[in-house]
Amino acid sequence: MTTPSTRVFDGHNDTLIDLHIPERGGGRSFFERSETGQVDFPRAREGNFGGGFFAVFVPNEEYEYDRTETDEGYEMDLPPAIAHERAKHFTYDVLARLHRIEAESEGTVRVVGDYDDLEACLTFEGTIAAIPHLEGAEAVAPDLSNLDLLYAAGVRSIGPVWSRPNEFGHGVRFEYPGTPDTDPGLTDAGRDLVRACNEKGILVDLAHITTAGFEDVAEISTDPLVVSHAAVHDVCRVSRNLTDEQIDAVADSGGLVGITFAEGFLKKDPHSNADLPISGLVDHVEYVADRVGVEYVALGSDFDGADVPEAVGDVTGLPDVLAEIRDRGFTDEEVRKIAQENWLRVIEETWE
Repeated sequence: MTTPSTRVFDGHNDTLIDLHIPERGGGRSFFERSETGQVDFPRAREGNFGGGFFAVFVPNEEYEYDRTETDEGYEMDLPPAIAHERAKHFTYDVLARLHRIEAESEGTVRVVGDYDDLEACLTFEGTIAAIPHLEGAEAVAPDLSNLDLLYAAGVRSIGPVWSRPNEFGHGVRFEYPGTPDTDPGLTDAGRDLVRACNEKGILVDLAHITTAGFEDVAEISTDPLVVSHAAVHDVCRVSRNLTDEQIDAVADSGGLVGITFAEGFLKKDPHSNADLPISGLVDHVEYVADRVGVEYVALGSDFDGADVPEAVGDVTGLPDVLAEIRDRGFTDEEVRKIAQENWLRVIEETWE
């Protein structure tokens, strides 16, 4: 097992949405241990979770996510775009909820937007660092007029798109087998958003973006390329996963790939009902490390937003993930890099 000092910084969770929407989380409290969901404060402490990007995702209203089974896998249509005004108000409400959690925590949960504060928070084992992230930029005004307000509310990471179109670009479709090369890339507003994020010190997250959008960001951005939660296309041929060329581009920029725990992006066979062992998750970690170096891979679980391997279960399974990584032959120093130091390096370079 890992040592108590190996606290994990996680690149992505949907816990705020699980807490905010009663139909999803059952009205549970972040401060009480629950049998539902995957992250709460007691379980986070047990799992040595030091913090991460807490996503704000705006669901489509009354939309059925239809999945068509095929001989080889499945296909799904892109959900429709959502209105900016609705996304804005929903996002403001969720950000307010996060700040209320911080206020109620008596210092044990901190909304962090400064690198030194983040580093200090991860050093103190009784504290969880929460960095607000927008999973899809629908809440950002197309003219970027509320970007300063979002920054003041703590937002330090924005994914221009989720898997649907918006004013800033196009998200990748869910299909297996498939590639990320499914739709166009960034719009002019999307290019302006990337430049503005670079200027303000907001991380640009390339999860869910198409190949064309990925290439647009790579051409425009002056910051390291980051994909908060994805996996390896060569291992699992789902369209949301990263090709070798994309993994190489991330490493060439000094960025990183956060390996998701979502089973649908890890399994080699989409029709398999067998439980995925933790080794199946670590296959993706090892692939990126072997291809481009251990400095460019980290963790991006997607807790509370996806089905994760039963052997992980929830945030309490993080030490078992790190133990499996170590069992693959990674040194203690390399495990620390994957657990938090690679994220810290990229965040410091982006924010400062």
